[in-house]
Amino acid sequence: MAYQIPITIKEAINAIQKRKYVLPSIQREFVWGADQIETLFDSIMRDYPISTFLFWNVQKQKIKDFQFYEFLKDYHEKNQRHNKKADLPDEEDVIAVLDGQQRLTSIYIGLKGSYAEKLPYYKWDSPHAFPKKKLYLNLLSPSNDLEMEYDFQFLTDGEVNSKLGFWFPVGEILEFKDLNQSWMYLMKNGLIDASKYDQNQIEFASNALTTLFNVVHQKGTLSYYLEQGEELDKVLQIFIRINSGGTKLSYSDLLLSIATAQWAELDAREVIHGFVDEINTIGSGFSFNKDFVLKSCLVLGDFNDIKFKVDNFSRENMLKIESSWPAISGAIRNAIKLIARFGFNRDNLTTSNAVIPIAYYLYKNNHDETYLSSSHAAEDRRRVKEWLLRVILKKTFGGTPDNIYPVLRRLVNENIGAFPLERIIDQYRGHVKSIIFTVDDIDNLLNVQYGSAFAFAALSLLYDGLNMTFQYHQDHIHPKSFFTNKKLRMEGIEEEQYDIYYRHFNTLANLQLIEAVENVEKSATPIKDWLNKNCSNVTVLANYKAQHFIPLDLSLDLKGFPEFIEKRKQLIRERFQAILNIENVSAPEFV
Repeated sequence: MAYQIPITIKEAINAIQKRKYVLPSIQREFVWGADQIETLFDSIMRDYPISTFLFWNVQKQKIKDFQFYEFLKDYHEKNQRHNKKADLPDEEDVIAVLDGQQRLTSIYIGLKGSYAEKLPYYKWDSPHAFPKKKLYLNLLSPSNDLEMEYDFQFLTDGEVNSKLGFWFPVGEILEFKDLNQSWMYLMKNGLIDASKYDQNQIEFASNALTTLFNVVHQKGTLSYYLEQGEELDKVLQIFIRINSGGTKLSYSDLLLSIATAQWAELDAREVIHGFVDEINTIGSGFSFNKDFVLKSCLVLGDFNDIKFKVDNFSRENMLKIESSWPAISGAIRNAIKLIARFGFNRDNLTTSNAVIPIAYYLYKNNHDETYLSSSHAAEDRRRVKEWLLRVILKKTFGGTPDNIYPVLRRLVNENIGAFPLERIIDQYRGHVKSIIFTVDDIDNLLNVQYGSAFAFAALSLLYDGLNMTFQYHQDHIHPKSFFTNKKLRMEGIEEEQYDIYYRHFNTLANLQLIEAVENVEKSATPIKDWLNKNCSNVTVLANYKAQHFIPLDLSLDLKGFPEFIEKRKQLIRERFQAILNIENVSAPEFV
C-alpha cells in the first residue's frame, strides 16, 4: 500500500462519472446528512484536513470476480437511498473506494447531484415532504454559524429566489475552465459593482469564488493510499481494520458488508436492503432497518451465538442463511403482516426486537400466509397478540435482548403447534423480564398518555375482540378541545376542579379505540351528542357503552367528568384483571 500524489476534486468527479471510481459491495450505503456535506465543503474551502482516502486498484481481469456499485448522485431519503449496481466492462482497471465513501459521495452530490430529506411535521407519504435541494454558496457574506466560515446551504429553487444574499450553484464551478471565468462570472452578475455592494461584500465574493475554483480544479485536495492487492480476504481485513474502530461505520454495516462478501449466489446487500424497503411498506408502514433483518437471520438460523460480532458472520453461517433466505424472509414478512393486522405501525411499535420471536415461531411451525387469516388459527393469533402486548407494555425488550432469544427459541421448539404463551409467562415468573402484571402495573397503564405507543398497546389489550382488518385510532371520549379554561368556564365548572380535568382528559380513562373513519366523523363532537346521533336505540347504545367500557346510567355531560373517570377506571381495571389474570385488583380513591 503506497501513498499517492493527491488529486483534484475535478479529477475525482470525472473518474466517478466514467465509472473509473466505484464502490465495492462491502461498503455501506450513504448516510451523511445535509449539514455534514455543507461542513465538508466549508472544511475544503478553509484548507482543513479531511483525512486521507484508501483506494483499491482492481485489475481488469479481476473485475468480474467482485460486485461493484456506482456512486449515489441524487439522494432521496425515501425513494433513492440505494446505490445502483455498476455494470463494468473488463477493458481497464477500476478503483474501488475502501475508505472515504461518505466524503467522496458528499462531494459528488454537492457538485453534481441533489439532496432530498423529509421535512419535519410532514407525513411520510406527503408529496411535499421531500423537496429536492441543490448545494449553493452565498457569495456576499460569511456564514452566521460560528463554526463555519463559508455559507454553504442545500436549497430548493424557491428558497434560492427568496433568501437574502447571492447564491451560487456550487456545481457550476465544474464548468469553469480557468480562473478568468470566475472573474467573468463576478462581473456578469454585478458582484464587483461598487454601486450595488460594499467593499467587504465585493472582496468576499471574489475570494469565495476563486477559492472554490482553486480547491476544485487546481489544488490536490484529495490525498489517498492505493492498495494493489487482488485477494478479497486481504481487502476485507483492511476494510475491517480501518472501519471497526471508532464510529466511522456502524457494526451492522460492517457485518452486512461481510455477509455480502460471503454469500455465494445472492447479493446480500441488494437483497437485504430491498427486503427492508419491502417490509416497511406493509400495512400503514414501519421503520425496520438492516439491524433487525440481520439479527432475525441469526435467531431464525438457530445459531448458538446471536451477537453482532465478526466471528458469527463466518462463511459457513452466511451460506446457511443464504440457503434458508426464502423461508427466513417469508417468516419475517408474515410476522410483520400479522402485527400490522394487530394495528401496529411505525408510530406505535416501540420495539422491533419483539417481532423476531414471532417470526421464529412462524418459521419453526412452517406457517405460511394462510395463518394470518385462518379461522383455525384465530386462538393462536390471539395468544401471539397478547404476548406482544405484554412484552411491549412491560418493556421486556429494552436494553440488550440477546439473552431472551435463546430461551424463547427453546420454548417454541418444545411446544411445536401452538404459541407457548403460558410457558413464557411461567419461565419468567419472578424474573426481571417477567410479563406478569401487578396492581401497580395496572395503575401505571391507567396513566399512559394519549398519542403514545404505550397507550395504543394498552387500548389494544382492552379491545382484544376488534376486527383488526380495519384501521383504528386513539380517540378522546370527551373531546380534547373542551379542556381549556374558557370551555370549562362556559360549562359551569368550578375553577378548583380544573386540575382534575387537566390531569385526566389525556389518560387511558378518557381514551377509546374507534375506526379511523368513525374518528373523523366524531371529531370534536361532545360524546353525549355523538351517541344520541349514532346509537339508534337503547340496545345499540348499551352495546356501544359496553364495548368501550363507558359506565351505564351515568351522565356524559362534561360536568360529570370526575365521576366518569373514576367509574371508567374501575371498569378498565376489571377488564385488565380478567385478561391478565390479576387477583385482588382494588381501585384507589379518585383524586
